[in-house]
Amino acid sequence: MDGIPRRDAGRLTGRTVAILVESDYVEYELHYYRRRFAEEGARVELLTRLWGQPAITFTGHEMREPLTVDGDLETVDDERLAGWAALIVPAGMVSDRLRYSEDVDRLAPAVELLRRAFRQPAVLKGIICHGLWLASPIAEQVRGRRVTAHNNLIGDVRNMGAKYTDQDVVVDGDLVTGRTAGHCHLFARTIVDLVAARAGLHVAPDRTRLLRSTQ
Repeated sequence: MDGIPRRDAGRLTGRTVAILVESDYVEYELHYYRRRFAEEGARVELLTRLWGQPAITFTGHEMREPLTVDGDLETVDDERLAGWAALIVPAGMVSDRLRYSEDVDRLAPAVELLRRAFRQPAVLKGIICHGLWLASPIAEQVRGRRVTAHNNLIGDVRNMGAKYTDQDVVVDGDLVTGRTAGHCHLFARTIVDLVAARAGLHVAPDRTRLLRSTQ
């Protein structure tokens, strides 16, 4: 966590939130998640496809800020996946880069990880902005479900058979989607509240109404 302190008695203490990373990530979005989830006590794992390397340093989309990641998504087995409270596919070009497969007849490892996560309802799937690109090869996982996304992806959403919903954050069961990186604060707070609610912990009344209105 690069020295980011975790709250010992937060609503997400003892839980893990995994976040996928690649180059052209949105710097302020990643910064916000790492601090927001940590202040609720969660352990944050940054994961990418390492291509056999011990770590890779990526650059951000706007300020070219470097970020070194040593978590390998290809090593995540079903037991480890089941231990996550949430898996987040962030904004920027992360999803487009991670959906690359050198074998066009096989799913990219990140896409396969997301597909496996969809098979585990106990794991929240958080996908924001352009992140829905990662679901395009597995469209059946979002077909018929209510989602939001960046305006540039509305055609993609409809082609995948999902139901575009004109809201900043949309909750459809174990799937949480956000409109843009600029809405990351609403997106993250919704995930925090949902994880806490699943554990039977306190959720502020105003947030409970918001969650109900988006379901």
